[in-house]
Amino acid sequence: MTEEAATQSGSEGIVGLDEPKKMTREDWRKKKELEEQRKLGNAPAEVDEEGKDINPHIPQYISSVPWYIDPSKRPTLKHQRPQQERQKQFSAIGEWYKRGVQEKSVTTKFRKGACENCGAFTHKKKDCMERPRKVGAKFTGTGIAPDEHSQVTLALDYDGKRDRWNGYDPEDHQRIVEEYAKVDLAKRTLKAHRLQDELASGKLMDQTEREHNSEDEDEDKYADDIDMPGQNFDSKRRITVRNLRIREDIAKYLRNLDPNSAYYDPKTRAMRENPYSNTGMNPDEVGYAGDNFVRYSGDTITMAQTQLFAWEAYEKGSEVHLQADPTKLELLHQSYKVKKEDFKEKQKEGILEKYGGQEHLDAPPRELLLAQTEDYVEYSRHGAVIKGLDKAVARSKYEEDVLINNHTCIWGSYWRDGCWGYKCCHSMVKQSYCTGDAGIKTATSSACLPFEEGLEEPEEEEQPKTLLEMHQEKMKEKKKKKKSKKNKKKHDSDSSDSEDEEKKKEKLKKALEAEDKRLRQVEMMMQLDERKRPYNSLQEVKEPTEAEMEAFRMKRSRPDDPMASFLGQ
Repeated sequence: MTEEAATQSGSEGIVGLDEPKKMTREDWRKKKELEEQRKLGNAPAEVDEEGKDINPHIPQYISSVPWYIDPSKRPTLKHQRPQQERQKQFSAIGEWYKRGVQEKSVTTKFRKGACENCGAFTHKKKDCMERPRKVGAKFTGTGIAPDEHSQVTLALDYDGKRDRWNGYDPEDHQRIVEEYAKVDLAKRTLKAHRLQDELASGKLMDQTEREHNSEDEDEDKYADDIDMPGQNFDSKRRITVRNLRIREDIAKYLRNLDPNSAYYDPKTRAMRENPYSNTGMNPDEVGYAGDNFVRYSGDTITMAQTQLFAWEAYEKGSEVHLQADPTKLELLHQSYKVKKEDFKEKQKEGILEKYGGQEHLDAPPRELLLAQTEDYVEYSRHGAVIKGLDKAVARSKYEEDVLINNHTCIWGSYWRDGCWGYKCCHSMVKQSYCTGDAGIKTATSSACLPFEEGLEEPEEEEQPKTLLEMHQEKMKEKKKKKKSKKNKKKHDSDSSDSEDEEKKKEKLKKALEAEDKRLRQVEMMMQLDERKRPYNSLQEVKEPTEAEMEAFRMKRSRPDDPMASFLGQ
């Protein structure tokens, strides 16, 4: 096809364009060399139609002109700049639909074609946003609503369509900020009043004293530094464990099944009040006294007092804040407490100096002066306590004052001739029946008294023996029989024992030699490498004899023996 035919066909079609000419190898090489020289700065840069230099480092896909922009193929960057003729048809940035009503005089008469409900001319009845009136403005002619702004369709460009803040009114957010500021101020005021009431009533101080004075407090239950299942975060594994209670603990809602007891919130697992409050139990003696009891632990009271002081100081004109500047607030609070104590001392000294009465303050307590107390105790005619608490008596783990077998005294209350007995009957036999005064007379009459020298002994008369004497004679006979049997056995076994002892000594000597040999072998095996040591080399299969066990005991090293260091010397 010739150029004339191509032009003719192009005029009949869309646009007549010249076909791109194919560059030769030499032209391509010269073009690349020129581009390299321009990048190095040795050759002047290209110039567009406006006389501006084109940066040679711009990539080709940016600097190349599309075929539909400029068919002349001139070097230019015009296609990368905003097109002024296209920008004119778009709305300016920041333009948005007008809101509200038109600022002009309100119409007082209904107009034909207006909304039949409110009377505004910019919408119809089906699009009206007001409350449907019982009688519309079309019939009443009163209460005509003002006209809204007529909405013009905006022609937004690419950026305007995607601007998420276009049409945003900052005054709407300012109203929200002011509302939250008022709510926050009201909360702080209520909290300050509540803290003042609790400090005045002593509730917080009672909670603190109860917590510090309780000696049986379970410290592990509320500790923060132990590894309990909870919100544990591992930075390596990046996982979070759910907050689960220890399964051995009693659930809060099972401590008191009364439905009128403390309320339990299952979502947060919180029970703020004491579940034992309606049972009359002492909060110091129960294992769990509610979440509020724990919340008032540690430095909670101190922090509440510091926060209250910060609010009061801010109202007086001091710029202090608990979170923003805690060090300054703490120093100011400490100096305030010191000055307050000094003022109280000066006030007290001034009152005492003016009116006197220091001797009454220095007097000891009334209980120490009169040695009396206000503890009321009421007794019965038999000495039993009816009301109040009896004086505590220190008792041991053994039973005391237990009287058996009609005795009026305990065993061990009487002693004679190296024997213990009962004081009420002078009986020396334990767990015997009490004979009273008759037993005392019998015991005293049976006592043997030495006769004086030169006096003749009276004729021996057989007197009836007491139970004690009969018991003592039986015990002596039993001892004599046992002693004679032992002597007989010992005499028979002396001859055989001498032979057995010699055999035992020989066996023990051989066992000691074998034990020395075994210890040397164990020491040698322990010095070897574990990989070269024979399998089961230190294991014995046979059962040891008595001689071998005796040798093992004699050769065994005891680290707790103080003389162990002298065994080898």
